[in-house]
Amino acid sequence: MWFHRPFFKYATGAILILIIIFLFGKIDYFVWPLQNFIIAIFFPVLISGLVYYLLRKPVRWLNRFMPKMISILIIFVLGTGLLSGFFYFAGSIVIEQISGLTENFPEKADEITKESEEVIDKNDLGFINADEIKQRALNYLSRVSQNLGENIITVITVITSVATVLVVVPFLVFFFLKDDEKLRPYILRWVPDEHQQEGNRILKDIDQTLFTYVTGQFIIALVDGTLMYIGYKIIGLDYALILAIFTMFLTVVPFLGPLIGVLPALFVALATGPMMMVKVLIVLVVVQQLEGNLVTPQVMGKKLNIHPITVILLLIAAGSIYGFIGILIAIPLYSVIKIIIKDVWKFYKLRENRKSINTGK
Repeated sequence: MWFHRPFFKYATGAILILIIIFLFGKIDYFVWPLQNFIIAIFFPVLISGLVYYLLRKPVRWLNRFMPKMISILIIFVLGTGLLSGFFYFAGSIVIEQISGLTENFPEKADEITKESEEVIDKNDLGFINADEIKQRALNYLSRVSQNLGENIITVITVITSVATVLVVVPFLVFFFLKDDEKLRPYILRWVPDEHQQEGNRILKDIDQTLFTYVTGQFIIALVDGTLMYIGYKIIGLDYALILAIFTMFLTVVPFLGPLIGVLPALFVALATGPMMMVKVLIVLVVVQQLEGNLVTPQVMGKKLNIHPITVILLLIAAGSIYGFIGILIAIPLYSVIKIIIKDVWKFYKLRENRKSINTGK
């Protein structure tokens, strides 16, 4: 009968699973603790996974010459030394630039507001009223201040959570590096014997995809931040270091990250003059051309060949559903799902071909 076909069996199973999940969702006292548990462990595991992929290759290289535990400890000491050195030499500059930016921000905003009013009045834009714009901006800032005061407990909670993550992450990274080779055999224990080869291949492809993405985005962000800093210094932009660091952090978001990261630089340039804004945009274009043509092909290759339209749609959808975390994991998650479907389909076709050959004999 038609309903005995594999497609209808799998479709029925999927529908039953969705119904069970939906019914469990109606039980608040069951779902609420589970959601809190997942949220509590998600961020530490996510950050630890990112750091693990960055440190895995150096640890494995050192492991050729010494025991793994010593290799991990050496990498931890070197990493701590590099971070300490950065904060020692550049920390004072970063703090100074942040202080200068926050102190001068009201003055710069007032200058830009006055210039905007002059432009509006000069051009007699009847449908735009400068006083109305200013009043709306003041009302918005007032609401933000009130919400900040009312949600001070939430702010303290967030700071506490960040501190907890910073304490937990090194321990998780240590054990990820120490026991990483045990994970794949453990997962394969749950795979039937006849599918061991396919399962092992899929897990290897997923691991390589995540490694390529994480290390590639880290290198690209580092290169972009360095080049943007050099470019900002050449054109004489104020607060070059902190603006370049901001751009570097947002570069981890593919395609849209650099465009969003340059907005603070454009705001600072606007206080200097329109020509400085043009220079900032030129720096952005030059850096993106160098990164797209020289850096990305070397560190990414063709392993994550995703069309820009697909990237934009994924980022928009993930951002609207899960916010910044959704934007952060959208591309690697898509790449993993894509590889699983591709490998499963390839193995299915190979098995079908073997069956056809055996039947022909």
